[in-house]
Amino acid sequence: MAGSTPEAQSRPERLMNLLIMLLVQDRYVSKDRIRSTVYGEPAGPAFDRMFDRDKELLRELGVPIETGHQDAWFEDEPGYRVRPDHYALPGIQFTADEASVVALAAKVWQNAALADTAAAAVRKLRPVMDEGGSDPRVALPALEAAPLTADEPSFETFWTGTQERRRVRFDYRKAGSLETERRLLEPWGVVRHGGRWYVVGLDVDRGEERLFRLSRVVGKGRLVTEPDAYAVPAGTDLQAVTRRLAPSRPSVEASVLVRAGRAGALRRSGDLVADDVVGPDKTEGWSRLRLRGDVASIADSVLRAGSDAYVEEPVELRDTVVRRLDLLLERLDVQSGGAA
Repeated sequence: MAGSTPEAQSRPERLMNLLIMLLVQDRYVSKDRIRSTVYGEPAGPAFDRMFDRDKELLRELGVPIETGHQDAWFEDEPGYRVRPDHYALPGIQFTADEASVVALAAKVWQNAALADTAAAAVRKLRPVMDEGGSDPRVALPALEAAPLTADEPSFETFWTGTQERRRVRFDYRKAGSLETERRLLEPWGVVRHGGRWYVVGLDVDRGEERLFRLSRVVGKGRLVTEPDAYAVPAGTDLQAVTRRLAPSRPSVEASVLVRAGRAGALRRSGDLVADDVVGPDKTEGWSRLRLRGDVASIADSVLRAGSDAYVEEPVELRDTVVRRLDLLLERLDVQSGGAA
């Protein structure tokens, strides 16, 4: 930090250096020492204005900068510091239900790169998760953990491009065609919509925002720029862009039974047709709902409800749910080594 000038530092670097200096002090540090150590700027109005702006910005960001005097008995030149106990985040504590949700979120990822990241996060959180008083691995039924698969070969390339702000070049096959086109994209985000993965971003050659379905990308794609090659437009809502650009899908009307007092998300998304009906387990107290939407989206909602929901019709929806459950059971069997 010493000897560097404001011109030699970016503003984020200067703010970080100032924060570090204030955090490591046991006592208030004078403005003159801050000037010589962090700024390397001559004393004067220019430095005073810069220092005042930096202090206010750090305070706006939530940094509790204190002002005080070195001597308790004499008002010498005021100094500054940040007390670590006032700035540090509080310790993380999980209830049993919260620990269950974290563990479940880690389990649903089937993509290799994200599964590793999720597993590493859970290992770091395990001590405070265990304080919740229950085993998060068994707190929720297995069937409620419908897996989020990301089998498309290009998923990791676009995910990396999104995180590092790198352009991606790829070959894309349009719907109903075997021919491919070479595209260049500045990816803003990878989103799941209607049971499928899409990448949202700026089509560089066409100069407009576009949505590409990852299952139609041929191969893995290629990162073609260094990191921070572009910026995502401020205020971009990826879900809103996806809904606007995604192709419309045929809507179906479904009849679904839900267990009494359960499957709240399904109940909120559908219309109640009847209460106290006999369910698939031959017990009363189930509710019949009418839902409208595409098959994949309704199937996702039913699977999230686990054993608390049952599809009556249409057959296409029921077959989709059964097929996904069979796939889940196959994966659970593989993970357990096929043990009975």
